[in-house]
Amino acid sequence: MSKKVSFFRRYIVIQFLLLILLTVSLLVIVVSVLPPINEGDISLLQQYYRFTFFMIFLITIIMFISMFFFYRLHKRISRLKNAMDLPTGEYPFPKPVAVRTDRMDEIDQLKVSFNRMIEQLEESRKREFEEESLKRWLIANLSHDLRTPLTIMRGHVSELEKETLSEEGSASLNEIDHTISRVSNLMEDLLSYTLLTSGKYPYNPVSTDMLRLIRASVAAWYPVFDKEHFHFDVDLPEDTTFYWEVDPEWMTRALDNLFQNILRHAAKGKYAKIMMDTEQERIIVVDNGPGMEESSYDRGAGIGLSITNYMLKQMELQVHFSSSKQGTIVEIDKS
Repeated sequence: MSKKVSFFRRYIVIQFLLLILLTVSLLVIVVSVLPPINEGDISLLQQYYRFTFFMIFLITIIMFISMFFFYRLHKRISRLKNAMDLPTGEYPFPKPVAVRTDRMDEIDQLKVSFNRMIEQLEESRKREFEEESLKRWLIANLSHDLRTPLTIMRGHVSELEKETLSEEGSASLNEIDHTISRVSNLMEDLLSYTLLTSGKYPYNPVSTDMLRLIRASVAAWYPVFDKEHFHFDVDLPEDTTFYWEVDPEWMTRALDNLFQNILRHAAKGKYAKIMMDTEQERIIVVDNGPGMEESSYDRGAGIGLSITNYMLKQMELQVHFSSSKQGTIVEIDKS
C-alpha cells in the first residue's frame, strides 16, 4: 500500500530546494562577475563577504516566511478536513466549523459554504423525519380505521351466506369475502412493516435451533396447505441441525410470510417444499407457481416480502430469490 504524501509538505520541500539552488546560483554569478581579489585588496574582500551574507540573510528570511505561510495554510486546511470527516456517533453530519469574519479569505469562505451545506442537510433530515413520522402515523390510523368497515362487511357477508342464493350470487359472495380477507391481510402487513421500520417491533436474538423452529413452523402450516389441496413436501434431517443467532419470533414470521406468499401467488402449482442444508447452513423454500414476474390478482404491493427481507437483513441473514415460469426458489443463509 503506497504511503500518502502531503501536497503542502512536498511543496515546502521543493521550495526549500529551489531557494538553496537560487543561493548557490547567485554566489556563482557573483564570483564570475566580480573581479578577482588581490592579496592586498581588503576592501574588495569585505564587499564579497557583505554581499554574500546579505544574500544568505535575505533568502533565509524569504524561506522562513514561506515555510510559516504554508505551515499555517496546511494547518487550517487540515482542521477543515478533520471537520468534514463523518462522525462515528449517532449524529450523522459533521459539526459546523468556526469562521473568522474579520478576514474572510478563501478558506473562510469555504468554511461558510461548508456550514451552509450542513444546515441544509440538517433541515432536509428534519423534514424527512417529520414526513416519515407523519406517514407512519397516517398508516397506523388508517389501518385501525379500516378494520371497522371491514368487520362490518364481513358480518354482512356472514348473514348473506345464511340466505338462499343462486350459484352466481354464491360465487360473488365468496369473491367479496376473499377480497375482504385480502385487504385485511394487506393492512395487517402494512401496519407490521411500519412498526418494524420505526423500531417498535421488539427484537431479541438468541441462539436458536433451526431444525426445531422449522419443524414447529411446518406443523403449523401443514393443515393450511392440506386444506388448499397442496402437496407439501418436507425434507428435514432427523438429528442434525445448526444454530443461528436470531429472534425466533422474527424468524417464524419470515417463514410465515414465505408460506403465505406461496398460498397467494403460487396456488396454481399446488406444490410447496421446504428443505434444510445443515452443512452449508441454508434453508430452501420451493413452489411450482407461475414465478414472481407473472402478474397476480393477489400480488398487492409485495409488503409481505418486504417484511421478510427487512427481518432477515436485521438478523444478518441473506435471502436469494430464483424465479421462472416453472416456480420460485427462496434460499436463506448467513451473510
